Amino acid sequence: MSIWTRISEALSALTAGEGLSAVFDRLRSPPERSVAFTIAVIALGAKMAKADGLVTRDEVTAFREVFQIAEGDQEGAARVFNLARQDVAGFEEYARRIANMFDDQPQMLHDLMEGLFHIAMADGTYHPNENAFLEDVAAIFRMDEEEFASLKARFVPDSSPLPRTVLGIGPNATLEEARKAWRRLVRENHPDALVARGLPEEAIKMAEKRMIDINRAWETISGKHTGTA
Repeated sequence: MSIWTRISEALSALTAGEGLSAVFDRLRSPPERSVAFTIAVIALGAKMAKADGLVTRDEVTAFREVFQIAEGDQEGAARVFNLARQDVAGFEEYARRIANMFDDQPQMLHDLMEGLFHIAMADGTYHPNENAFLEDVAAIFRMDEEEFASLKARFVPDSSPLPRTVLGIGPNATLEEARKAWRRLVRENHPDALVARGLPEEAIKMAEKRMIDINRAWETISGKHTGTA
């Protein structure tokens, strides 16, 4: 059974007048968390799309890139998107319920934020309202400033491109500390680790870009220390 079939079933369980946020209270345990994760990225992405005033073709394409949506599954994805846009509940309500759901898996919230950054940058512009939206969601997720800055550095061209920011280490960190941070990030973002923590297969493609950024940051730092770059 595809994840989109399971999403359709979850949406069908909503009673008349019940908001999409109710779904997050019903999908709290594995393996349904992968369904909740997918719904969460689309739902928060839909709310974020309203932040800059319009939904572009690029943003729709970004959803397909994150989740590899097949032709036959587009209707299900569109239904989640439209339900979120029409839901009277604000994004804060969504974010709080999602934060509670993944309270024991903070890395899943990091993965979710990464999906939102990917969608925000799909049209090549990082709108101030999108930044404010993402900062608010990050605060609800209890993501610290360094972690948020690391994500922003990787996705937003005019933000700090410093490799130390990407690795989440301070300016005075030693080479060994940088190496440990790099190794930890590589372990955490290995495809097996992503599957183990419940990330849906459809979203694991995001990790490919993440690993490129992480490895490039380490190569830059280690190269400077050895005098080869």
